[in-house]
Parts: sequence; structure tokens; C-alpha cells
Amino acid sequence: MNRLVESPVAVAPPSDRVRAVRYAWRIPQLLLHALIALPLALVALNPLAARVRVGRTTFEKAMIRWWSGRLVRIFGLRIRRVGEPLPGAVLYVANHISWLDIELMHSQRPVSFVAKSEIAGWPFVGWLASQAGTIFHRRGNTDSLNAVMAQVVARLRAGEPVGVFPEGGSGHGDRIGTFHARIFQTALDADVAVQPVALRYGRDGRQDARVPFGRKESFFTNFLRVLGNPAMDAEIHFLEAVPKTPEARRRMAELSRARIVQALGYGDD
Repeated sequence: MNRLVESPVAVAPPSDRVRAVRYAWRIPQLLLHALIALPLALVALNPLAARVRVGRTTFEKAMIRWWSGRLVRIFGLRIRRVGEPLPGAVLYVANHISWLDIELMHSQRPVSFVAKSEIAGWPFVGWLASQAGTIFHRRGNTDSLNAVMAQVVARLRAGEPVGVFPEGGSGHGDRIGTFHARIFQTALDADVAVQPVALRYGRDGRQDARVPFGRKESFFTNFLRVLGNPAMDAEIHFLEAVPKTPEARRRMAELSRARIVQALGYGDD
């Protein structure tokens, strides 16, 4: 069994005198961006938009990428990508830090994510997640997990990429927990590649402690707090795909986790 792996975490300063200035600059941008969301969704997230080509992608996916990337940047995050996302149907497996993880991933490639059902009720973000094809899972419910896995396999077989967080929930940014192996069965059933994705928010290779959820912190409280944070990097590392091992999905989970740990420099596993 994997033990928890400590990560370098930057300690938040005791005071931040320019937070009010950041709010004054970012809130109007966020409101304008939100106003754009509804008409954009009505235009882009429909069957016809999925057929319209824009370069190598569709109009629908191009709009999701643009909108998500802009949202991430409004929060003062500079997107730093390492590596390339695999094309076609892929199971992306990532460490989980923040609600921003899905938007960061969408800024690089629109993906159907598996996420906790509570997100569906979050203001604005929940609606966007639903429109983007998020597969919601009721944690701790076996029937829900079975249904989710069936949906993941169906979408992968249809040629769509799917993203999952195998830790089963977001952490506090100071460690990476065990990757649950069962979800990896979907890649085996659909016969698609598994690509680990390493995420981090901070500076100089250190996770900033002001981004993850605090203990018992609500979504709205975290949303406002992160909106006022200083500018920092949002790193997304697309790593080498792990080999498929039908006889040992646990090995696939462990190797995916190990590659993320190595990419982020969190220490020996």
C-alpha cells in the first residue's frame, strides 16, 4: 500500500495588504466573464456546435478551452504546461487540489470529468460542470460507482477523453494519498491509454497553501479567498502513459501516482 507523500508547501504570509486591490480588479472581470457564460453555453454546448470545425477541434471544444483558460487567469493564475495531452480517447488520472483543477484541465483539453455529486449544487461552477458533461458520483455509494464506471467506459469507447481523481477527494496540498485502483478498470474495459497528470498551484516548485480547501471550508469561502490570492503559477504536467496491465490494475494505479509524485518532486515514495 502506498504511504502518503509529503509535498513542498509554501506557507501563507500572515497579512496581505493588497488583497482589496486584487478584488477591485478581478471581481468586475469575473462578473463580465459570468455574463458571457450563458449565451456562450447556449451557442457552444449543443449538438450542432459539436460538428462545426475550428482548426483541429470543434467550436464547442474551442469555446470550453477559451472560457476555462480565461477563468483560471482571472484568478491570477499563470498557466504553465509541461508535456502534451494524448489525443483521442484517454483516461486522464490526476492529483486533486482544488475545484480549479477541472477548469485548468479544460483550458488544455475539454474532458468529461468524474466529480463528487456535491459540485452539481455549487453556484455557477456546478452549472458549468453539468454543461461540460461532468459525470457526478455519490461518494460511498456502490450503486453510484457502478453506474459511473459504466458511463466512463461508454464515453471512452465513443472516443471521448475522461478525467478522474483517483485519490477520491481533494487534499490540502501537502501530500498525495493512495490512488484507488478500481477506476482504472474502465481503461482496461475500453482498451484506452492511461495518462497521469500532475497539478500544482504556487511558485518555484512549491504548492501554495492558500489554494486548497481549508478544513471544513465551504466552496463559497474558498472561492472568494482564492480570488483574492496573489498571482501564482498553475502547473499542469502531462506525463508518460502507464502500460496497461490487465492482471494488476493496482500496479497501474501505483505507477500513475509514482509518476505524479516524481514530476512534482514530492520526495521518495
